[in-house]
Amino acid sequence: MTRRFTGDQILIATHNSGKLEEMVQLFAPFNIKVVGAAEINLPEPEETENTFVGNARIKALAAVKASGMPALSDDSGIEVAALNGNPGVYTADWAETPNGRNFLMAMERTHVELEAINATHPRLARFCSTLVLAWPDDHEEVFEGTVEGTLVWPVRGALGHGYDPMFQPIGHNRTFAEMTPDEKNSISHRADSFKKLIAGCFG
Repeated sequence: MTRRFTGDQILIATHNSGKLEEMVQLFAPFNIKVVGAAEINLPEPEETENTFVGNARIKALAAVKASGMPALSDDSGIEVAALNGNPGVYTADWAETPNGRNFLMAMERTHVELEAINATHPRLARFCSTLVLAWPDDHEEVFEGTVEGTLVWPVRGALGHGYDPMFQPIGHNRTFAEMTPDEKNSISHRADSFKKLIAGCFG
């Protein structure tokens, strides 16, 4: 049995403004105030695990320890079938530059690697999202979500963030970056993990 969340405020353990914006929209119906880690100047912990759940746990526990508030973290990424699941947990690392993250560069690298091995079409990929909700008494709940799709090139769309312009979910003819936030949030990997979180802790 999962623990019910009874507070009126939750800390989102992310410095990613796009991810925070998604969380704000997802929590809007529940009358819960959402606070971002950057808002209260929390440091970003080093993500040293090689799984989504491991890194999500690091972020959630660090945020709880630093703030004393219940914290929700998300670790997410894209797994490309022909690249043996890469970049996966290292999705953000592929975008790192000395001047911040450049996801166009990361998407170009992905395309180049697929071309180098002459990967067959459709080029299947999966977005993964793992949520960890942690309380100050060390209790935690874990929820995992996915969405299946194919990779397009050249990239399409100006909305969303990360790999959204390259990812076209199965059953749709537009990329995530061509969808409105509401459209994307109804079918995304984060929507999947979030529905499980709501059912488990807020329903």
